[in-house]
Amino acid sequence: MFLKPFVEIYKHRKTIWSTTVYDIKTKNAGSALGYAWLVLYPILFLGMYALVYLMIFKIRLQVLSPYEYVLLIFCGLIPFLSFSESLSRGVTAVTANTNLIKNTLFPIEFIPINIVISSQVILFVGFSILSVILLFLGKLGWSYWFLFIILIEQMMFVTGLVWFLSAINVFFKDLGQIISVVILMLMMISPIAYTEDMIPEGLRMVLYFNPLYYLIMLYQKILMFNTLDLKLFTIFTVLSILHFVLGYHFFTKIKGVFNDYV
Repeated sequence: MFLKPFVEIYKHRKTIWSTTVYDIKTKNAGSALGYAWLVLYPILFLGMYALVYLMIFKIRLQVLSPYEYVLLIFCGLIPFLSFSESLSRGVTAVTANTNLIKNTLFPIEFIPINIVISSQVILFVGFSILSVILLFLGKLGWSYWFLFIILIEQMMFVTGLVWFLSAINVFFKDLGQIISVVILMLMMISPIAYTEDMIPEGLRMVLYFNPLYYLIMLYQKILMFNTLDLKLFTIFTVLSILHFVLGYHFFTKIKGVFNDYV
């Protein structure tokens, strides 16, 4: 039971890969700038954050220069953008692909995986840009190698979440609108532009209920401070595996009644 989602994904790996590549190609095919948006999108968001926090709020950190502070924001912004795209597109994974509900060659439970993987392109592009900058500044250390593990865990966590949400959206069509509001709230309360020391003591307990807190803090600590927080890493590893396994079994258990509601 625990290994079933891993086994099924491995069994259909070639089909998942080919359909994911197709999704990436078609997603930007109709825009004038095409693949350039993969670079422009995170940079535009970063510029907005830098303007607000550096120029308007005039935030300064003792341990980081203003330029390093911008890089710290980038460390949290990149994974959040890929997370938000996965969630906003993934919630309609079933209702937008009703023709695949009874497909046995490519079961519909793999559509959320396509969406999540294709949404990680912005993460890989953003982290490639960031890695080059950090390498130039001499900030990449031994902990950088754990980045790849956390990237995989992020995909597992989001895939499990999308399995839950896309299945529920079949019965509750307003979920997509609710998720848009939730994503906006998460952007404001997630530690994208602040460090753990900047969080008031009384509010830290509230942040522990936000799974993005663990993810973003892990990225910031690894990339900017060359350290791996084992407590955060352990918690997010457990969250990722639980979401992935439980999300898969929840989806496959109720997909038999999808036809009655779409």
